[in-house]
Amino acid sequence: MKIGIAGYPNTGKTTIFNALTKGNIETTPYATTSVEPNIGTVKVPDKRIDLLTSAYKPKKVIFADVNYIDIVGIAMGSGRDEKTAKVLYHLRDVDALIQVVRGFSDDNVPHVSDVIDPLADAQNFELELILRDLELVENRLVALKKSLKKTADKKTLQAEQAVLTKCLETLENENPLRQLEFEAEEEKLLRAYQFLSMCPEIVALNVGEDDLNSDDTKKTIAALEEYYSGKNTMVVCVCAKIEEEIGQLDADEAAMFLDDLGIDEPALNKLIHSSYELLGLMPFFTVGEDEVRAWTIKRGTTAAKAAGKIHSDIERGFIRAELISYDDYVASDKSMVKAKEKGLVRLEGKNYIMRDGDIVNFRFNV
Repeated sequence: MKIGIAGYPNTGKTTIFNALTKGNIETTPYATTSVEPNIGTVKVPDKRIDLLTSAYKPKKVIFADVNYIDIVGIAMGSGRDEKTAKVLYHLRDVDALIQVVRGFSDDNVPHVSDVIDPLADAQNFELELILRDLELVENRLVALKKSLKKTADKKTLQAEQAVLTKCLETLENENPLRQLEFEAEEEKLLRAYQFLSMCPEIVALNVGEDDLNSDDTKKTIAALEEYYSGKNTMVVCVCAKIEEEIGQLDADEAAMFLDDLGIDEPALNKLIHSSYELLGLMPFFTVGEDEVRAWTIKRGTTAAKAAGKIHSDIERGFIRAELISYDDYVASDKSMVKAKEKGLVRLEGKNYIMRDGDIVNFRFNV
């Protein structure tokens, strides 16, 4: 999974990137001339993996992971600017976007418009993405019109023209493409364009430590949620400064720091889990003395397709899936022997729909 981190300058994007990746990319209040992004990989936190690891004591533990791309801040009102196009190009194949919206005050870090207004900033940034996509659609429709005059086989081009016209109407009304529903064939035709306003989006409201649970923050979150209602978007609240401090600590120190703050887990863990929820993803687990591993699949994936995630030969030679739910495993004192005695370990066929946290061993023959 690949997720882009975007927003206006001085919103805390790179601070959040550092917190996620335990990195130390320099942050400054000044605009950068570079268009190169920061790239990092993050293990998806999952307490179930920790428990399975303690039970099996494997030689190797492999968490699911997420790749994050932190692009430089986009200048306000630059939706069709050439430099902005180069910056946004780095997001061309992301699965989702995190838009960081500034909700904190800091005299040493100037705001792009001198006014802290998270809702207005979010609306304006959404427009930047819409304008970028609108330009792509307009240019392609002009090219299609010319191509249709020259070719006898018009069916595919006309289908593409129809779905792009549908996109054009939405974008001209200043609405993102992610709020539209597309047929499978339409999605196939649009895949090559990688429209940014089509990406599922998480809006991360970055506030100061004192404002994490304030009434003003709650009102801002409510306003953002109302604006993004029906637009395949989730809103989360973070304090990037705190999260970066937590990210630089070891596990024990981080736990103590969180306890002092009265926080159950880092907000960025919730951000990662929100990404999974937004994209309709979930993990299943394979376990053993050699390896405990999390595999990421789409909700609704069949057992045979999940097997193919591990290796195409396992899908091709699929016989049965021997599995147990994570909760049933824990209820059996973390013992497969006891689970089998209770009849909780099941054999499922290739059309079984995998569930979040299934622990599975695929039987196959090639």
